[in-house]
Amino acid sequence: MANRDRQTRYMKLMKTIGSAMITEWADIHAILSALQQEKDPESLSWEQFRGQVTAGIAFITFDYGIDGVSIEIAKYASALEAILGPEGASRLHFIGGDFYAQAEAVLKPNWKRFRINGMNGWSKWNDGTWFSGLFYEDMPAGSNASSYLAEQIHLQAVEIARTLGLYVLENDIHLLIPVNIHSNPGNIALALATAFVTEGMGLYVINSNHDFYWEGGKPAGERKPGEAPGVRDHFFFNMSNAPFFELLQALYPWKGQRWIQVNINHPQSSALLEKHQFDADEVFELSTSISNTFLESYSSEDVRSTRLRMGHILSNGSALLRPTPVAEHLADLGAWMHHQEPCVLGARGGLCLDPVSPTLIYLLQPTRVIARKRIEKDIYLLSALLKHKPFRKAFDSNPDRQILLQVTGPTPIEHQADLEVVLHAFLSMIDPLPNAVSDRIFLAFSVGNEHHPCFQKMGFKRLRIEDIYRMATAVVFPSETEGRGLPIIEASASRIPLICSRYQPEEVFAGVVGDHLPEELQIRYTLFPEGDFPPAFLDEVTQLLLHPDQIQERLDHNQQAVRERYSAAVMKTSFENLLHRLYEKVYGKPS
Repeated sequence: MANRDRQTRYMKLMKTIGSAMITEWADIHAILSALQQEKDPESLSWEQFRGQVTAGIAFITFDYGIDGVSIEIAKYASALEAILGPEGASRLHFIGGDFYAQAEAVLKPNWKRFRINGMNGWSKWNDGTWFSGLFYEDMPAGSNASSYLAEQIHLQAVEIARTLGLYVLENDIHLLIPVNIHSNPGNIALALATAFVTEGMGLYVINSNHDFYWEGGKPAGERKPGEAPGVRDHFFFNMSNAPFFELLQALYPWKGQRWIQVNINHPQSSALLEKHQFDADEVFELSTSISNTFLESYSSEDVRSTRLRMGHILSNGSALLRPTPVAEHLADLGAWMHHQEPCVLGARGGLCLDPVSPTLIYLLQPTRVIARKRIEKDIYLLSALLKHKPFRKAFDSNPDRQILLQVTGPTPIEHQADLEVVLHAFLSMIDPLPNAVSDRIFLAFSVGNEHHPCFQKMGFKRLRIEDIYRMATAVVFPSETEGRGLPIIEASASRIPLICSRYQPEEVFAGVVGDHLPEELQIRYTLFPEGDFPPAFLDEVTQLLLHPDQIQERLDHNQQAVRERYSAAVMKTSFENLLHRLYEKVYGKPS
């Protein structure tokens, strides 16, 4: 499509959506339906299509940091960069509402970034004002509240679309890859803007869905007696407002003219095909990948170097860590939540932790702090181990032995209560213990930081994600639900023992560990029990924590299984196939 034609379409789009009178949600739905009916007379050959698409590709999501979605986006981008060739980096764009400092560990320096105000989601979308109005406050159909919110959301969508469309135009972007924008309603104005721009300007879209609003949520009327509320029930709060909910269902995900849907697991694809009437030629799945650096060999000195660098991050530039008493941290938690500096917590003041000590047991939970990650189960495990005679005997016999549980990700502001659960569990564990034991157990939060200003002075290299895993004696992952479960794959690639739950959906977990595959391709793990920890489980954990040299065959096996299933080359091939599927969806199979 010639640039002049694209400019004409942009101006027509802005006139259409900018002049619309919105008094109810149905008015917005009508605009989308009209845009969706506009047919593009242009028909392209595969070569013409590929030339257009590879001229400019943009990822768009709420924000970029060290979270799992950002990490996956970087993998997708690396695969596309390999497809694009030498000039690939200059043709890749990353559009978001925020770029946090931690994103520098994920996004390559030469990838282009563009920030648009009002794009962030959930409580970060104008401090949660609009999210609360849509999903926590009554909004009956035909009410003043409903009309007001429809009008205001549309106005925000117009402004985002104006900025987004102009950036697309100026940078010759033809392929947009929204990630989670059209699966999880963190910002409906952003979802509307994306639908406006892609339909109005004729963009191609690979819509990446990591989790849907109905996963972990349902209307109250559909709950069985005694069934606990879901973590995403709020998305159904105003379901009785039919015009609003019909629009929400249409947007999540949007069934666009030039769109294909790409999910991270089979149950998501089944839901789109069976419940949401998507066609088979527009629904696909995309696995993850592991960079080659994850699979590189490393030495005990490399582990020591990584722990030393992380120690400087956790201690704000010091070689030794001086933990904050956990009770003191709890008392000041509200203030900490707003700046979230890395920290180490202990039983009381005056303690010291040496991160490079060879006798340190280093447990790593590579997740954010949210309830479904069940970080408190790690602490219950530690409590059980300290009551388990074989482990306790070994721990007591070596007064230099210490235990550190580190959580790598931040705590979303709306999940402060989940962090409090973890901190209180830690307090409950250490309070009954004698000082000789409790003084050697620590809890750390690195909140996504992989760098510190002191690194330059000390001659330290920035930490990479794979470095973080290599610090660990074991990775703990007792998550309740996951869209994929990336820590299982990353720990296995890094040759680190894994203690994990069989999270829900069961089909997703089984797919990640390879239950359906030949034994040589299956990932081996220690199963986190639900409920009490039986002695056999505690014996197994004691063995892998105190004698990791005895499970080397298991670790070698896991790394090889990951190498064969999740290589960067597999990801590149997957994206090449997706481009073909997108072309066929829009234009049919090439003759």
